Amino acid sequence: MQVPSILEVKELCGKRVLVRAGLNVPIKDGTVTNQFRIDAALQTLRHLHHEGARTLIVGHIGREPEETLKPVFEVLRGTLPISFVEDIFGDEAGRAIELMKDGDCILFENIRRYPEEKANDEEFARKLAALADLYVNDAFSASHRVHASIVGVPKFLPHCAGIHCADEVRELSKGLRPESPSLFVLGGAKFETKQPILKMSLETYDNVYVGGALAHDLLRARGVEIGRSLASDNPQGIEAIKDHPKLTLPIDAIVETGEGKKAIRTLDELTPDDRILDIGPMSTRAVCELAKESQSILWNGPLGYYEGGYGASTETLAEVIASRTNVTSIVGGGDTVAAIGALGLEKEFTFLSTGGGAMLDFLADGSLVGIEALKRA
Repeated sequence: MQVPSILEVKELCGKRVLVRAGLNVPIKDGTVTNQFRIDAALQTLRHLHHEGARTLIVGHIGREPEETLKPVFEVLRGTLPISFVEDIFGDEAGRAIELMKDGDCILFENIRRYPEEKANDEEFARKLAALADLYVNDAFSASHRVHASIVGVPKFLPHCAGIHCADEVRELSKGLRPESPSLFVLGGAKFETKQPILKMSLETYDNVYVGGALAHDLLRARGVEIGRSLASDNPQGIEAIKDHPKLTLPIDAIVETGEGKKAIRTLDELTPDDRILDIGPMSTRAVCELAKESQSILWNGPLGYYEGGYGASTETLAEVIASRTNVTSIVGGGDTVAAIGALGLEKEFTFLSTGGGAMLDFLADGSLVGIEALKRA
């Protein structure tokens, strides 16, 4: 699949360009702690700056409307001539837009402060579109959302994909047609949201390895005691998948015992008081052997409780995949990409996706609502 790209657009100088950017980055104590998505967005923003466009940037941050993009602005101001405006449609915004020079940028505050955004309100989308001459979607990570700035604005403006968004579509499309032998590794939680991608991967890939809390659901469905481990409530459709011949699950685990101690257990040693925190050493070796034998590798989600400090298996797998040459390796999911970044291995992978849920939805469905909006005339 291909989408029209901003790189194909000529005569940008002096034009007002509305960019929906993917700026939802982790922030702690008012500081951005991982700027992977910002770096991805900067490809398009720098291109527009150098071409002399007047760039209006909208995006969201966090889950709550009151969260602010000001820490993101502090990062961007070090690389672009950019100002920050609180209200997209107020007098301050009007003056700032009028005073823009060619190559200037404005970052507006969290667009989800407007309830019309998530409601995909048509009049709100029309007002956004009225600010600009061209719309650019560079927020692949949000393109599975039916929101005004994703699917509404393209109805009223000429439109295209940003540089990284177009790269996402091109590279993830390769994941739909893997070269054998192929391996899909899936971590994280919530079986009900992962069922579509599991179905797709079991149909398309030679081997599917499941770790994280998602594995707890499948192990429990096989009759394994998972104790106090994180799991879904009554996941529907799991019986049809749990014994699939392509599916590989952990065979041992690192657990927290009822006494609060750490231990390594095989599956038949797990007790009702245990809480699984990561896959064990035998399981780590098994998934790494699959990776060593594979020509195409697609990976989304850590293998253990990464945010809680249990990232040994995830980091080991990252190092093994990074050591492979002449293989296609595509990775997504915030914690997974963060682990790769912490190891300094970003350049050793074919492609790192900014999408978590968006990546999985694209692979499961073959497209996203935001991508389809860009394909309309």
